[in-house]
Amino acid sequence: MAAVSVASLVLTGGISRWSGSVAFAQTPGPAPASPPPQRPHPAASAQPRPAAAPHTGAAAAPAKAAPPAAGQPAAQPAAQPAPAPPPPFTLATLLQLARDRAAHPYENRSPKLPQSLARLTYDQYRDIRFRRVDALWRNQSLFEVQFFHRGFNFDRRVNINQIVDGQAHPVVYDSAWFEFGRRARLPATLKLGAELGFAGFRVHYPLQTPAYKDELIVFLGASYFRVLGRNQVYGLSARGLAINTASSDGEEFPWFTDFWLVRPTSPEQRTLTIYALLDSPSVTGAYTFEVTPGSITHVKVSCQLFPRRSIDKLGIAPLTSMFLYGEDTAGHRFDDYRPEVHDSDGLMAQTGAGEWLWRALVNPHALEVNRFMDQSPRGFGLIQRDRDFNHYQDSESHFERRPSYWIEPEGDWAKGGVELVEIPTDEEIHDNIVSYWVPSAPVQAGKPLKFTYVLSAFSQSSRWPPGGRVIATRTGNVAGAANRSALRLYVIDFAGGDLDGLDASQPVKAQVSANGGRPRGVTVERLPENGVWRVSFRVPPGSEDTPLDLRCYLTLYGEALTETWTYQTTT
Repeated sequence: MAAVSVASLVLTGGISRWSGSVAFAQTPGPAPASPPPQRPHPAASAQPRPAAAPHTGAAAAPAKAAPPAAGQPAAQPAAQPAPAPPPPFTLATLLQLARDRAAHPYENRSPKLPQSLARLTYDQYRDIRFRRVDALWRNQSLFEVQFFHRGFNFDRRVNINQIVDGQAHPVVYDSAWFEFGRRARLPATLKLGAELGFAGFRVHYPLQTPAYKDELIVFLGASYFRVLGRNQVYGLSARGLAINTASSDGEEFPWFTDFWLVRPTSPEQRTLTIYALLDSPSVTGAYTFEVTPGSITHVKVSCQLFPRRSIDKLGIAPLTSMFLYGEDTAGHRFDDYRPEVHDSDGLMAQTGAGEWLWRALVNPHALEVNRFMDQSPRGFGLIQRDRDFNHYQDSESHFERRPSYWIEPEGDWAKGGVELVEIPTDEEIHDNIVSYWVPSAPVQAGKPLKFTYVLSAFSQSSRWPPGGRVIATRTGNVAGAANRSALRLYVIDFAGGDLDGLDASQPVKAQVSANGGRPRGVTVERLPENGVWRVSFRVPPGSEDTPLDLRCYLTLYGEALTETWTYQTTT
């Protein structure tokens, strides 16, 4: 899989972060597994209104029945047949809704948010609390659902329904389900009727203990969602779809406008099904989410897309994260006591040919966009590999507990590439890392697309990858060099798999390559202090016009022992 630089644009800042766990604090109970308050993402979801019946003018008066003839008994009214039950809500229903909407121009169907809610500050908005006792399905199943109030940046209404015995029933907003704290300062004259609706929802499940249901998955803002496994706290986000990300014409954010939550049929049911309708100026989509919680929480996502128009760059299974700086001191340009600050520290991928790749993340000085070309990919994801608290020293954020998201495609995704977008940022409140799959086939109006994949939220797993892995990447100038910009030193640490059982006398070799350059002074050693296998080499840096792509992996007697480390260097 070759990395191709596909853009060089000037972009300041990053993508503002949101945290589904902090939009509403809960009524007293154990604290949710959430990061400290962060500013939510500005994009919000749109919401359709029910279509009004066509207006045909005044209704005609019903004709009067003729009186009975003399001596004849009065006619008895005919028995009225029972009304037919509405058709069940199925995936076919959702697909037809998406097709019908794609056949018409895009329309933002959300009613306008009252100014008193739209003007709330972030802290005021957080003081609107959902009452746990009013959760949907409370004490009826392992899953319970709580809802987010509209306000602040979350101005779009989302239609939320539950499916019971195959029939869809709307979940109607009720202001009594919320506690409005002193800081919210809403006027007494504000009327909060059923038409206000919700901004999103979160599903709770007893992940840690049967005594309390923790947050499991959250949908809030545009097509964003977050999911947790056991002993994890919120970090990176997933999205339903990405359109023209890092494009000179600007990114388009689709929204999940409607949801249908399938009520569990038994108290012990462990998989929750959620349907969603996605909409944007360019495309509509029918989505199914099958959520199975556990130490590793799996979400099977199936989507069928109906483009209204051609799309230059479509991002499938997009992930969004934050990387401020890591263990590489070359990227530590901040006055901060913490050794590392990031939600993810690398992009991992398995190519269609079976090769495992690792690309350490960076916080660049200018926008960097790279696409790793492939065919029939086996998986990719944004990974938080470093799990040592001592490497972060942050007792509030707990970066060592942030989840990794692994995307495993089902079916053949054909030709395309995993694209990695790295945006410069000076603050951790911004998401500045994005990754997704870009199909090579053009996206054309009226030509449907279908993708299915499993998103796994995990902390550590011997499956991803199955062998040795990169655990640290460090770079710097070569000590004593007369021209400090002439050579760069790269130090890569590997561990895991068969490496951990190898004696230091084994002839482990580093396979190092650099397109457009020649690595020098390659060394491999097993560090006696911790058993890590360390590779070091020097190489001239690339230029801004011609970056240098580096690769490195370890072998023993010709057999690959590790994933392939990849890196891009410029002046």
